[in-house]
Amino acid sequence: MKTIFRSVTLAAAVFAGAAAFSPALLAQEKAVAHVQGETTLPGVPAKVLVQDWAVFDDLSALGVSVAGVPSSNAPAYLADQIPADAIQIGSLFEPDFESIAAAEADVYFIASRSREAFGTAKDILPTIDLTVDNGSILEGVEKNMTTLGEIFGLEDKASELNAALDAKVAEVAAAAEGKGNALVIVTNAGKLGVYGPDSRVSWVYNEIGMPSALEGVRDGDHGGDAVSFEFLLEVNPDWVFVVDRDAGTGENAGAAAALLDNELFNQTTAAQEGQIVYLDPQASYITMHGYQGVMLLLDQVLEGLNG
Repeated sequence: MKTIFRSVTLAAAVFAGAAAFSPALLAQEKAVAHVQGETTLPGVPAKVLVQDWAVFDDLSALGVSVAGVPSSNAPAYLADQIPADAIQIGSLFEPDFESIAAAEADVYFIASRSREAFGTAKDILPTIDLTVDNGSILEGVEKNMTTLGEIFGLEDKASELNAALDAKVAEVAAAAEGKGNALVIVTNAGKLGVYGPDSRVSWVYNEIGMPSALEGVRDGDHGGDAVSFEFLLEVNPDWVFVVDRDAGTGENAGAAAALLDNELFNQTTAAQEGQIVYLDPQASYITMHGYQGVMLLLDQVLEGLNG
């Protein structure tokens, strides 16, 4: 009996010791592939910094807490999800590397606007670039969600969110069928441009399946392919989806509606049939690759298509 008791006691002691060190023992290195290479994480990150609001959007959708966020252009639809005590780590384009280093975080996420920071950041802490290609936005959003799910051990939640996105896209595509062609217009400081199949909201054409009313669009980074109202009337789209860049960057909200309220535009089919949808300016311009932002935009397009 003594031998059995001693064996049980020894086993219990070993188990207790292992439990005491379980975080270290259970932590497994994970190599994360991304657009700028591969980054190795020693385990599940506990302290997270993010330089991109779209990635913050994704992390928030997954329920992951974030310790550091950009100091500018916070989207209104994410306002109640941003921690009040979050560290400010610089603008979308200009990271504050001193604050980033001082934070002693476990991982740092960058994306399209901050991707140039990778060369410096990777020598400070594990850095992952989640830039999404505008030509395949929805695919990129789902890929990022899957990657984040794997990083944080939230694979089931990521799969659930991706399935909801797939279902929403299918619903909007069905609503768009037979509704005619479309143009995505961007207004910028009193100027008018067109976004095409390689733009920030390319899914209107590529995934939802609405044919572009204008072929050969040359997408610009900010103002799209510049057009005049005379040309727009000649093209005469059935539907118009509007990205108000001024409002998206926090300047002159409502400028898009004022600009489009003119005699030429009001003669288009889209205007006469009431088939104009003003997209959330921050979701469509600042966080166009974020999960919640994309779902918000899809809902707005769906509501517009269903009248």
